[in-house]
Amino acid sequence: MHEMSIALAVIEEVAEAAERAGDVTAVRSVRLQVGELAGVVPEALAFSFELACVGTLLEGAELVTEAVPGRARCTPCDHEWAVGMPPRLGCPRCRGATTDLLSGRELRIVGVRWEDGTTGAATREPSEER
Repeated sequence: MHEMSIALAVIEEVAEAAERAGDVTAVRSVRLQVGELAGVVPEALAFSFELACVGTLLEGAELVTEAVPGRARCTPCDHEWAVGMPPRLGCPRCRGATTDLLSGRELRIVGVRWEDGTTGAATREPSEER
């Protein structure tokens, strides 16, 4: 189950950000964008996240996943469409096979809410995309 390795990577990234921020006493929630084509089962990720957080600064934190639909654009005719699952990557308009995947593979931390020793709850956006 690769969701456990994803959960561990998210926890490590958030813990490092909390350490850089200083005075963080607890992480309350983590928001993730998860593309429908990323090959991640949100329920399995939530379960893995909860287990992996035990004994860390993130223990008890809520994992909020935002689904990102897959979208593609046909290079020849410029038509855009939702690719769905299983993904339909051929253009439904001109039947072209040269397409650009615009979204759907995301797996990104987009927000973290934590408590620190001086200001209470704070929301931080990640400084860089991973």
